[in-house]
Amino acid sequence: MAAAIEGYIFYEIAALLVLAASVGFVGLLLRQPLIVSFIAVGILAGPSVLGIAQSDAQIDLLAELGIAVLLFLVGLKLDYNLVRTLGPVALVTGLGQVLFTTVFGFLIALALGMTPTTAIYVAIALTFSSTIIIVKLLSDKREIDALHGRIALGFLIVQDVVVVVAMITLSAIGVGSASGSDSAFADVLRVFGYGLATLVFVAVFIRFVANPLVEKLSTAPELLVSFAIGWAALLAAVGHYLGFGKELGGLLAGVSLASTPFREAISARLASLRDFLLLFFFIALGASLHLSVLGASVGPAIVLSLFVLIGNPLIVLAIMGAMGYRKRTGFLAGLTVAQISEFSLIFMAMGLTIGHVDERALGLVTLVGLVTIAASTYMITFSHQLYAALEPFLGIFERRNTAAEPEGSNVSAKPYDVILFGLGRYGLGIANALKEDGKRILGVDFSPGAVRNARTLGYDVLFGDATDPEFLAHLPLGNAEWLVMAVPEHDTGLTHDDPRFALLKAARDLGFEGRVAVAAHREVTAEALSKINADIVMMPYRDAAYAAANMIAGRAAPSLPGLQDPEGQKELPA
Repeated sequence: MAAAIEGYIFYEIAALLVLAASVGFVGLLLRQPLIVSFIAVGILAGPSVLGIAQSDAQIDLLAELGIAVLLFLVGLKLDYNLVRTLGPVALVTGLGQVLFTTVFGFLIALALGMTPTTAIYVAIALTFSSTIIIVKLLSDKREIDALHGRIALGFLIVQDVVVVVAMITLSAIGVGSASGSDSAFADVLRVFGYGLATLVFVAVFIRFVANPLVEKLSTAPELLVSFAIGWAALLAAVGHYLGFGKELGGLLAGVSLASTPFREAISARLASLRDFLLLFFFIALGASLHLSVLGASVGPAIVLSLFVLIGNPLIVLAIMGAMGYRKRTGFLAGLTVAQISEFSLIFMAMGLTIGHVDERALGLVTLVGLVTIAASTYMITFSHQLYAALEPFLGIFERRNTAAEPEGSNVSAKPYDVILFGLGRYGLGIANALKEDGKRILGVDFSPGAVRNARTLGYDVLFGDATDPEFLAHLPLGNAEWLVMAVPEHDTGLTHDDPRFALLKAARDLGFEGRVAVAAHREVTAEALSKINADIVMMPYRDAAYAAANMIAGRAAPSLPGLQDPEGQKELPA
């Protein structure tokens, strides 16, 4: 009997995965993000349509693990130094948009006949925008490093902080609601006490344990991933046991590793797992909704969707205009908040669990999510065409004195001139010479020892895999002049698994338009790399031999074969 049940669960999961892949493919053709497809999968798999999702306990378990991993990855972004250095425009715009959406969303919800409790839940849910979707869309458009892209990422981080505060508050309220009125206040104080103790533990972990532990684990990348998942699950379980919620526990697990140089590598490797597990959250969400509930919410959903699609961008545009930014920058940044996020649904699901809202409110926010995410995806994809059409009407949002963005200013960030992969002796030699020439360098290596050594020499360094496209997407490629690949050549010779080939392909796929310099040790490797659009192929032994011969002969070192830029405009040191 047990074997039969186990087999049935396997069949059910297999059917759900096939359905997810099929719906996801349709979403891909429609240029929609996975979240829209996942919500659709949940509704289709629910009792109102196909009725596939029936193993509630197993699906809920995977959904809870997915939320823990999602919050863990959000926590990885909340490095204290990053939050501390948020620009005024990100802080003011982020908080202004949250306040505007909450107040006016609450009033609209009341006008639609909702109770005050439901109205405040819905209004807060409308304030969150999806960082996952925005980063993906801006990266695809090569605008992640543009001025409006950097400002958008800044106020998305502000929103993430608001998410944390909202979930802490909701967890405390949930504890109080579950207790009798006499002990509610004492229970809330107890939960806050446990939360404070956990924060102290996390602070001690960050100060004394995080860096050496993760550096040791990073020597085995698979173990690093296993540790990250286990750490997120452990603190999520601790949070649930102590009463402040598994969501906050998972987030604190991420915060505890956010200051390590390995956070980008961890984030890149867990992104696919996050997406896989979140599928089950949306399946569980869809299985709890009935089409009759969704149908009754169509009218209010249209009103609230129009508020998010129009009102949120307008308030960002108005705030940025008042701060001295041009209407174009404000418009492009404002479009990034024209949708709600997966956190909105998680927030409403928490309210449903506590008993503050009912299924109708959750269904309403789900519909708003479907509409706004789908519509805003097209709005961001075709943002420049949309701006061209609306530009004559946007003049009221631009001050005469645009001091924050003067005419002719460079609107793109340019933090690094060279991104250097490989920090061994040869890579550091290149870095030293380029640094003397005034170049700003970001180093990348997959060796914890090399990362530590370069960091002690004063270089900005990231731990990560050059062949991982997810990791490369987080690098500031948009304004770098050079990618320099100085990693050792594979002993097996030239293969398509060689990191040089993976880096070149991934960089071009991500829209990198600068130049690429690659080190090789064999002529056959150098020739093949030249054929796949490497601008410079450096051969360390040959180049050193040329330089040594010229020094012995007392001649000035000429430009060495392979070192000179094909157009003769730039040159890297031998």
